[in-house]
Amino acid sequence: MFPPAAEPVASLILSLITLSSLVRASEAAGSVFVYAGCSPSKFQPNSPYQSNLNSLFTSIAFSASRSAYSSYTTGAGDSTIYGLYQCRNDMSSADCSACVQSAVGQLSLVCAESYAASLQLDSCYVRYSNDNFLGRPDTSLEYTKCSASTTDDAEFFRRRDDVLGGLQAGTGFRVSGSGTVEGQALCLGDLSAADCTACLAEALAKLKNACGPAVAADVYLAQCYARYWASGYYLHDSKEHSEDDVGRTVAIAVGALAGFSLVVVILSFLIKACKLTTGGGDHVGAWTKIIC
Repeated sequence: MFPPAAEPVASLILSLITLSSLVRASEAAGSVFVYAGCSPSKFQPNSPYQSNLNSLFTSIAFSASRSAYSSYTTGAGDSTIYGLYQCRNDMSSADCSACVQSAVGQLSLVCAESYAASLQLDSCYVRYSNDNFLGRPDTSLEYTKCSASTTDDAEFFRRRDDVLGGLQAGTGFRVSGSGTVEGQALCLGDLSAADCTACLAEALAKLKNACGPAVAADVYLAQCYARYWASGYYLHDSKEHSEDDVGRTVAIAVGALAGFSLVVVILSFLIKACKLTTGGGDHVGAWTKIIC
């Protein structure tokens, strides 16, 4: 036990460790922000819905160290929440856990008090809602990214189509390659094999239609994603669609909100740890002093 005078300082240190651990978890897992979506409707702070959401996040964070996918239903009545997380199947359990913890932390900041939200990192995905979406086919478009570099090489297109065909025909986390073209795809774990194949067929059609001659492209639907790239190519210099503008804005917001949260934590504990004294009356020489 800490002495009473030391408790606020100790709590501050623990909070700072928690925040820094979130940053380290993201770095360790190689988690790159892709996109986030938040419902405009908000729940009240300290409501039963918030309590259920906290329970959902706790369950997700705990389960991610043991499984690459899991879904949950928490609460009852109007406060019921449905949620899931998904990691790439080629990730270690430690990296999956770190990625999901990072996603949950960012989701809490980016979509604070939203009734429904989702957040995609490069290696994992987290979603929750007050509407039951679990196991229901959904091929709505969430995000598309096409490289600025293009080609008119017929051999490249032949290789790309071979890769995309391999992605649609595979199972689980799908990886495909042909010549200098590589690709990968993944469906949510609650989809049947038939629904996964149908989702990927839709994703690949949207990818080819949106990105045309691009040498690298990503497309994310609500329940699956697919991507391809020329070997050695990285998407960092890609020309972004309008969806990417939203993604970049959200990524900036994550950093800003994280910094703001850190300031709030520090001020909160300083206020608890310190005594505020005023003096000098109501004239210009009045003063305010914080005594710790």
